Amino acid sequence: MSAEETDERASILLVDDMEDNLIALEAVLGSLNEPLVRARSGEEAMKALLRQRFAVILLDIRMPGMDGFETAANIKRLDQTKDVPIIFLTGTDADAGYAFRGYATGAADYLTKPFDPWVLRAKVTVFLELHRKNQQLERMLAREQELFAELAGRLKKIETYMSADSPQNVSELRHQVRRMDELLREMRRGRGL
Repeated sequence: MSAEETDERASILLVDDMEDNLIALEAVLGSLNEPLVRARSGEEAMKALLRQRFAVILLDIRMPGMDGFETAANIKRLDQTKDVPIIFLTGTDADAGYAFRGYATGAADYLTKPFDPWVLRAKVTVFLELHRKNQQLERMLAREQELFAELAGRLKKIETYMSADSPQNVSELRHQVRRMDELLREMRRGRGL
């Protein structure tokens, strides 16, 4: 399912203090046709995350000020951003502890520069699809909640009619029961049952 089919655009946050690295990331990911948002520091990244939702974050580890590890820790602390996957990018693999520290901080993945553009694009594509599936599930759950609320209201109406000494309007009761049956069928279709 493409972004055009679902009318959903999944933004990608690129965090790196080096202009050349941001340009390279944009060149690799531009063909995905998703919004690419730049941040030149951990502080800028946090501001961007508070303004909009992102499907995935590509985060450089070595940055002046708030480094990638500290930025990731801050991202994972906030309820609204804690579930956004982070792919750490680093220019060195000399320190094996970086990978461990990255995963311990909550990274979903870790790549060493220079990275294979095809591998990076493939990894980002997986997170974009997961983001879309999560949005689809959120919409389905919201719709189910609406249907449950309507069912509860209709049951309350039936209960009110039935609690009367003698139900005055049997056709109204039948209508409420039919509508409940339709709602249940709609819910089953939504779940593929």
